[in-house]
Parts: sequence; structure tokens; C-alpha cells
Amino acid sequence: MNANSIVDILTAKFRDIDFAASPLMPREDQADEQTCVRVPADRLIEVMSFLREDERCSFEQLCDLSGVDYLNFPKARDRFAVVYALLSLSLGHRIWVKCFVNDPDPTVPSVTSIWRGADWMEREAFDLMGITFTGHPDLRRILTWDGFKAHPLRKDYPLRGRGEREDYPVLTTESA
Repeated sequence: MNANSIVDILTAKFRDIDFAASPLMPREDQADEQTCVRVPADRLIEVMSFLREDERCSFEQLCDLSGVDYLNFPKARDRFAVVYALLSLSLGHRIWVKCFVNDPDPTVPSVTSIWRGADWMEREAFDLMGITFTGHPDLRRILTWDGFKAHPLRKDYPLRGRGEREDYPVLTTESA
């Protein structure tokens, strides 16, 4: 089964959602193997559960979850996206799901109830991009500290930081 068949299955099941299916990376020499669909945040759990449980889809594995900042991206309508890369091990097909959110409080539901492996990936997107995952069992920072006020992977974060380096003592070989 190819990705277009998955889109047809989704469209038949969720007639009210415009999945806006498109190639993940449009190229002339590429078959339709890498298809991306859009899912609204308020329908994410319903669609993702279907993609996992329906025997025609059987996406048993969440390969990747990442946050994307579309600040100043040409023709972007939304600030952030959460991108889910799904793989069906039993059927041998893939699909990418994008869920778009905006400031001031970019929030999507957690998919940890569907794929337990989303736990740390959601925490990383929360910490570095500032995207909140409602229903996450332990949503806290993973790479920065609790008092850190910013999100370093956002495009509006300064390349040299906001003074974080000045807070640390300089360590030398003698003082270590």
C-alpha cells in the first residue's frame, strides 16, 4: 500500500478534515513514498489513534517527533508545527503528520497514550521550542534548567544566547 492509499483511507474516515496531502520534500525523481498530511490540533488524538489501530494503516512506530519554527518563512500561515514521522513495520509504509500551532501558547495534545516513545521527544520539543503537550505524563525541561525562560531552537532566539554563559564560572584544568 502506498501513501496515497493511506490518504484515501483518512479522507474516507474523516470527511470533515482537509488533510492537504503533499510530498514531504517535493522532487521530480521521487515516488509518492514520502507523503505529509495536516491534522488540526483538536483532532490529533482521534486521527493518530486511527492511524495506529486501523489494520489498513497499522502505524505501530512513531519514528520521530520534532518541532519546527516557521517564523519569517515565505507564505507560512502558522508559527510552529509538530511533525510526526510514522512507520508501519508490519505493512512497510510511512507517513508524516504535521500539526500547526501558534503563539502565544502553542499547544497540542500529547500522543504518549498512543506511542509511549513520544515521551522524551515531546519533552525536547517543549524545552527547546516552547510547544506544550497537554496530557503529557511528565512535561518538564529535558536539556535546559527549570528557571530558564527561553526556548533556544526558536528562530527569534539570539545566536549567542541571552547571557546564559555569563552565569557559569570559567573552569580551567587547574580549577577542575
